[in-house]
Amino acid sequence: MKNVKLVIEKAQQQDQKAFNELFNYHWGYLYSFQLKKTGNKDLAEEISIITFARAFDRISTFNDQFEFKTWLLTISKNIYNDLLRKKSNKISLKTISSNIDLEEFTIEDHPSPEEILITNEKLESLLHKIKSLKQDYRKILLFRFFDGLSYKQISERMDQPINTIKVKLLRAKNLLNQKIEADAK
Repeated sequence: MKNVKLVIEKAQQQDQKAFNELFNYHWGYLYSFQLKKTGNKDLAEEISIITFARAFDRISTFNDQFEFKTWLLTISKNIYNDLLRKKSNKISLKTISSNIDLEEFTIEDHPSPEEILITNEKLESLLHKIKSLKQDYRKILLFRFFDGLSYKQISERMDQPINTIKVKLLRAKNLLNQKIEADAK
């Protein structure tokens, strides 16, 4: 990459081409780093995608006195450590929950009319929030969760690289989640 500083400045102005250039330039290094750390291709890819999504969401906080690659690695390490913590917490929760008598709980097979109405209202509200997102994010969410398309199929339909689709999907989910949380307050 000829002028990383200039590309970062463009990315800070929300230039999608700059994001793609940073992503393509740094993907191999970051993915290899996580693959060595985790020993698992899928996990390394997932952490790398989350890293780029988080970095792009917070690109305005990047301090150009440091190397961009170092900043990415720091974010990636933190995500990996968070996943390790969550995994150890889940193990503890499984141990605790295995001591609970599951017969105490009953599950109805059929929802009540009130539950159906509430579900429909929630779905309508969710669709409204999705429609408020940028067109690319909206399309990706609809393709993935309503049409059930794979990353590859979405990539082909939108004529964008599969890794770009993965990052955009993660960003779209984060934006949607922020809208849902804002409405809940």
